[in-house]
Amino acid sequence: MKKIRLTMAQALVRFLDQQYVNVDGAEIKFVTGVFAIFGHGNVLGLGQALEQDSGKLVVHQGRNEQGMAHAATGYAKQKLRRQIYACTASVGPGAANMLTAAATATANRIPLLLLPGDVFASRQPDPVLQQIEQSHDLSISTNDAFRAVSKYWDRIVRPEQLMTACISAMRVLTDPAETGAVTLCLPQDVQGEAYDYPDYFFQKRVHYIERYPVTAGALEQAIALLKGKTKPLIICGGGLKYSDAGRALQEIAEKHGIPFAETQAGKGTLTSEHPMNLGGIGETGSLAANQLAKDADIIIGVGTRYTDFTSSSKWLFQHPNVSFLNINVNRFDAYKLDAVQLVADARLGLEALGSELTKMQFRHGWEDRVSKVREQLLAETQRVYQVEYSGEDFLPEVQDSLDTKQVYAEFEKLTASVLTQSRVLGVLNNTIADDAIIVAAAGSLPGDLQRVWRTSSCNSYHVEYGYSCMGYEVNAALGVKLAEPQREVYALVGDGAFMMLHSELVTSIQERRKINIVLFDNMSNGCINNLQMGNGMGSFNTEFRFRTNTTNNLDGDLVPVNFARIAEGYGCKTYQVSTIEQLHQALSDAKSQTISTLIDTKVLPKTMIHGYFSWWRVGGAMVSESESINNVAEKLRENISLARDY
Repeated sequence: MKKIRLTMAQALVRFLDQQYVNVDGAEIKFVTGVFAIFGHGNVLGLGQALEQDSGKLVVHQGRNEQGMAHAATGYAKQKLRRQIYACTASVGPGAANMLTAAATATANRIPLLLLPGDVFASRQPDPVLQQIEQSHDLSISTNDAFRAVSKYWDRIVRPEQLMTACISAMRVLTDPAETGAVTLCLPQDVQGEAYDYPDYFFQKRVHYIERYPVTAGALEQAIALLKGKTKPLIICGGGLKYSDAGRALQEIAEKHGIPFAETQAGKGTLTSEHPMNLGGIGETGSLAANQLAKDADIIIGVGTRYTDFTSSSKWLFQHPNVSFLNINVNRFDAYKLDAVQLVADARLGLEALGSELTKMQFRHGWEDRVSKVREQLLAETQRVYQVEYSGEDFLPEVQDSLDTKQVYAEFEKLTASVLTQSRVLGVLNNTIADDAIIVAAAGSLPGDLQRVWRTSSCNSYHVEYGYSCMGYEVNAALGVKLAEPQREVYALVGDGAFMMLHSELVTSIQERRKINIVLFDNMSNGCINNLQMGNGMGSFNTEFRFRTNTTNNLDGDLVPVNFARIAEGYGCKTYQVSTIEQLHQALSDAKSQTISTLIDTKVLPKTMIHGYFSWWRVGGAMVSESESINNVAEKLRENISLARDY
């Protein structure tokens, strides 16, 4: 057995460069490269190894550790979890900055490899710069915080431990049922320590992403459950998209007349034009899907986690005899809602189920309701896409109040804009290329997008909503562009989320990977403002206002920000938009640009699209001095009684 003397960091780089996956017979290089921000905890170890020989790994320079990890997550999500970037940061605050991104990846079941520097394993220089000391346990460092948000966590305190840790990391990263953030903590002294590694550790490894079939017993239970059911509804989750099961979904929907609704992660598996596609489901669901969900007597959840937004806090499914059948490669998710479980690959599960439905000559009882609710959805989409505010009459979607009128007048005076959010989305949906990819994550935009955005091509809808992480949008758009360099990528982001994190916009310019940012500036955290007002509160601390001396509260004038100038300073081509004509001009010109663009769009506050036949349980006050809040509390108690208990 030949041995090679390398530092632990050099061995890690060489190992990562030799990892491949095999999906349906196609072999793909698994680790594309590394996003890095170097500091004293990783620059002389992993940094030196990458400088010496990075192999075929592409090394990108991140701007913010959370931002670059979001870019890596966006890349892996767009690649359907078949290729990844690793991320390395220094010890202490650099590592801690990646915690939010780790949680985002794990919540969304997206593979993300994190390589944070760590304190000295020898403990001799303790306390080293940026080290946290806990007097009750000297083995704890900042990186222990990753345990809660990682699917696999390890600390390499001896160079030979790298081998078993790397194999375990690949096991989790390439497992569709268990994937998420994987954190390998790298003490800075151990990174530079040498060891005689066996050469077979660096041989090409191919990890097979298997399609697990349905067992006969589970299929028998599923068919028994379906007997007597006449109103089935499929919920299309992210697992269905990652399994590349669109054709299987299409066949079962068309052959057996079963309509399907989409979660945020599943949207875009098939286009919106498909005659069985009812659009988004749940709290941010569409007019069509939520009507049929209420009456469905069997829900077939495929690759879904059943978040409270998908199930409307377990309230949506109101049929007295509703049953649940879950197809999921993850047994944990398959068991949700006390369902009959088909623990299997989504594609194979749908194919097996469809074959059995053919044998039993399954007939649905929806009659013409699917086509009727789809017609209603299309009409409603066209309506909200045309909603305007004249300055006189209130919008149907907006609470008719003196406060709203004053806010609108103030906003128009500052921006010369009365654009509504839904009208801007309509222009975008009807203007950008059919194969363009939109990226979103938090605030009111994901809700509006799931309710009415119409997908024209597959895998063109990239919305992170498992963690609803503000700051994902711009940074993940870079990852999406790296994954799909030939397609236009649009990050749809609110002003609040943009201010939280947009660091990798600069990296997009550095890498010459053009992304387009459509920024919706309503001078507020609009989604939460809508939530508090819809639950009896006023606009408290959610609008962006100056503090006043008279009340010492944030109730002064709105705070205007020139976002176009911020992006211009980075080197972007920018536009300021306050009319529909300006929006059309900006979109047309942005398409011709070769550098990243930002369209600073001023949209009226409180013009998000409201829900359709849904309810979302939130932690409202059950007693208050406010009559309106007490009324909401009574409605909360009523809806809780209608929701399922498991």
